[in-house]
Formats: sequence, C-alpha cells, structure tokens
Amino acid sequence: MTPESKSTHDAEFDARNDDILIWVNGELVHKDQAKVSVYDSGFMLGDGMWEGMRLYDGVWAFFDDHMDRLFNSLKSVSLDPGLTREDIKALLDKTAAANGMTSNAHCRLMITRGRKAKPFQHPALSRFGPTVVAIVEHSTPSAKVQGKGIRLASVPQVRGLPTSQDPKFNSHSKLNCVIACLQAEQAGADEALMLDPHGFVNTTNACNFFVVRKGEVWTSTGDYCMNGVTRQKVIDLCRANDIPVFEKNFSLYEAYGADEAFLTGTFGAQTPVAEIDGKTIGTGEKPVVQRLRALYKDLIAAEVESQKKR
Repeated sequence: MTPESKSTHDAEFDARNDDILIWVNGELVHKDQAKVSVYDSGFMLGDGMWEGMRLYDGVWAFFDDHMDRLFNSLKSVSLDPGLTREDIKALLDKTAAANGMTSNAHCRLMITRGRKAKPFQHPALSRFGPTVVAIVEHSTPSAKVQGKGIRLASVPQVRGLPTSQDPKFNSHSKLNCVIACLQAEQAGADEALMLDPHGFVNTTNACNFFVVRKGEVWTSTGDYCMNGVTRQKVIDLCRANDIPVFEKNFSLYEAYGADEAFLTGTFGAQTPVAEIDGKTIGTGEKPVVQRLRALYKDLIAAEVESQKKR
C-alpha cells in the first residue's frame, strides 16, 4: 500500500486489541496463543465460511440476518458446524464479555471444515469436526476514511458466475477479491471497483457499491455480489423513506458521473467514495449519504431496543 492508501476497514488505533482473548474451538485463548492446525481445511484450501458482525450496546446487530446467510452458505457446501444459532450467540457473547466489550466491537466468526487427515483436497479427509474461531476486537471505524472517503479503481478482475464460485458465499476463498485489491493498489487507488461478467458495475473487493444520481440511489442487480446485510438494510431504508432506489445494471459511465457514491458493509456502515479511476465523484457534498447514515443510526438504535426486549 502507498503511504496515502486507505481501506474501508481502517479502524482507529486501540491498544486494548494487543491483549484480547479469542474463541478457538470452545476455549478462550490469548491472541498470542490462538492457533489452528496447518492441516486445517480453511488454511489449506480456503474451505470455510465466515461472518462479520458488529456489537452495539451489548447487541449483535441484525444477528438473525447474519445467521440466515451463514447457515444457508454452510448448508450449500455441506458443512455441519455442530452448533445452533443459539450456540453461536452464546460463544460470541462470552468472547465479548471476556474482553470487556459492549460497543464499538467487531467480530469475525470463522467456521471451516476442520483439520484434515492428509494435506489433500477431498472434503472426506476433514475427519475431526469443524474449526470454529471468533475474533472480537475493539473497533471504531477511521474518522478520516469516513470523512474523506475511499479512492476506487476499476480493475480487470471480475465477480464471476455462480457456476464458478457463487459470490454470495462469504467463504474463506477470497483470492478473487485479493487479486482485485492488488490491481487497484497497483493503479494507485485504495480498493477495487469490480465489474460483473457483462461489464456492468458490481461491487468492490470488500463492500457493496452504490451511486446517487439526481436524488436516485442505484446499486447492482445483486446477481454477482455478496448478499450484504447492510446493503439490504440501505435498500429497505430508501424504500421506507421515499428515497428512489433501483437495483439495476449500470456502467462506469454512470458511476463516473454520479453525484455521490458510497459503500456498504457491516464494519463501516456507509463509507463515501471520493473518486473512481482518478475522477472526483460529485462536488464533495453528500446529502443522501448523510441522510442514510442518520436513518441507519436510528435503525441500529431500534434494533438494539428490540433485541433487549426479547
């Protein structure tokens, strides 16, 4: 990365993260001692699924939505986690509590097919049960990134067809997105704007992508991107608050000429885009992004209140 490079997952420095406990297969282990086998299928082959979740006032926001996606993905690849949703909620709560976390915390929950008997591909070689890891960190999104925004570059690496590897899998196999990010950095940008197989704007290497044109919010059809929880919440908020929103095909031409552009993701919520391929987006004013941020903040507050009443 160049010295000026930023990431949508940049966080404010927090020294407490040097001393956190991590959930590894039923045990809370100090960060320095948290390990999995080199035979683990996730390490060896990228054979696993993960979820990112955020903690607000003791509540894992939109937990049910995240579990819907996770369990659908696990079922699709015949990976039995050996855990219920309630089990996962309990282990996340236990990990957060052990680290003294109630808010401004972010979790990466990882479930792989587990340790293999031999270092080869066949899933039947994973004979020892799944590996379950939860990393929960103190994590406040970078104010600089949230203020100035991200620089994107369109890249040759595309989001592929579901018959290759369905982009809706939040899998450990992220090489496609890593390559895209490298291409963007080598072009002098922070992250990649990826197209679909037909050349339409799709998503970034890490987040879902939206533009605002003449008061309308546009995002991709969703055919080739991650079925993002935050993406759907933003679409729902637009529909509920009379903000025109469209899931449609559009090209770089429309992205370059947008009044605003922004990314959605569990970590940063709504992150503005400053430029695409060196072209400044809009005038720097972000009225729609600011309105959506306020609506999303209210939605999180309602979610926290609702979950606490359960």
